[in-house]
Amino acid sequence: KTGTKQPKFTMQRTPIDLNPATTLSLPAPAKLNLLLHITGRMDNGYHRLQTLFQLLDFGDRITLSRNNEGIVRLLNPLDGVTIEENLVYRAAQALLALSDGRWGVDIHLEKNLPLGSGLGGGSSDAASTLLGLNRLWQLGLSLDQLADLGLSLGADVPVFVRGRSGFAEGVGEQLQPIQLPQYWFLVVKPAVSISTATIFSHPQLTRDTRPIRIAAFFDAGQPAADADADADPRGEQQNEQLDYRRQSDWKNDCEAVVRADYAAVDQALEWLGQHGFARLTGTGSCIFAAYDSAREAEAVRQQLPVTLSGFVARGDNLSSARRALEIGST
Repeated sequence: KTGTKQPKFTMQRTPIDLNPATTLSLPAPAKLNLLLHITGRMDNGYHRLQTLFQLLDFGDRITLSRNNEGIVRLLNPLDGVTIEENLVYRAAQALLALSDGRWGVDIHLEKNLPLGSGLGGGSSDAASTLLGLNRLWQLGLSLDQLADLGLSLGADVPVFVRGRSGFAEGVGEQLQPIQLPQYWFLVVKPAVSISTATIFSHPQLTRDTRPIRIAAFFDAGQPAADADADADPRGEQQNEQLDYRRQSDWKNDCEAVVRADYAAVDQALEWLGQHGFARLTGTGSCIFAAYDSAREAEAVRQQLPVTLSGFVARGDNLSSARRALEIGST
C-alpha cells in the first residue's frame, strides 16, 4: 500500500525563532476503518479503495530531541524492523533531505500499538514525526506539503498528517473530513500479526465492491470544517446516521479472507460479536466494537478471554497530534 507519488514543492520558510524549543513530544493516534471497500485495481498493481476512518484518542508517542549534528538517530529501534524499513526513520530522513542540515534529531518511540494490527501505528508514527520535525526544525511546510511527502512513505500517512476523521478514496490519499459520532470503542487484539501485503495479494480478496458515492455521506452526515480551520470538530453537529453499525452495505472486504486464514481472528470476532457489532479494522489483526459509554466498553473488556488483549478509547474527529501542535504542546 506504499504510495509512489513524489512530492514536488518549494520551501516556504517561516521566520526563524531565535529561541526555539529543543524537544517536542507528540502523540501518534490509532485509527479504525469503519468500512473498507476495495473497488478495483490500478495498472500499477495498487488497489483502489474507499474507507471511512475514525481516529482514536489512544496510540503511540514520539519524542523528538533536536541535535546539532545534522543526523537522525532512532534511540530504540523496533524488534524485527530494520532501520531502513522503519517509517519514523524514513520520515525524518525525508525531511532532513529538504532542510539546510543545520539540525538533526534523536527520536524516542513509545510503542503502544501492536505491529500488524490494522490500527495504522507505523503511518501515524511517521506523520507525527513529519509534523513534529516541521515545527522543531522550523521548516514552515504546509499540511499539503507534508501530506504529499507522507504519501511517498505510505498511503495512510497523509490521513494522519491531516489529522481528521473522514472518507478516503484512491489508494487512501484522496481525503474528505467528515464529522463522526464519538463513540467509545473496545479494540481487541488476537495473538497474531498480519501483513498488509499478504492480505492485499490474497487470491480470494474481493476487489470489485460497488463504489459508494461520497454524496451519501453528506446526505446522512456533516462534513467537517476545513483541515486548516481553527475550530476543533470534536463534537459539533455530529449525525448518528453515520454509525457504521446501522449501515447494512458497509463492510470490510478484507475480513472474509482474514477470518478464513487466521483462526484467532475468526474466534475473536465470534466472541466480540456476542457483545456488540464487531468488525475487523484494516487488514487486521485488531477488531473492534462501538459503545455509547466508556463504562459499557470497559465492562466488555473486563470479560475478555485470557487469549485476547484490548483497550478502550474514544473516537476523535481531530487528531491528538494536530491538537497538541495547535496549542503549542512541547
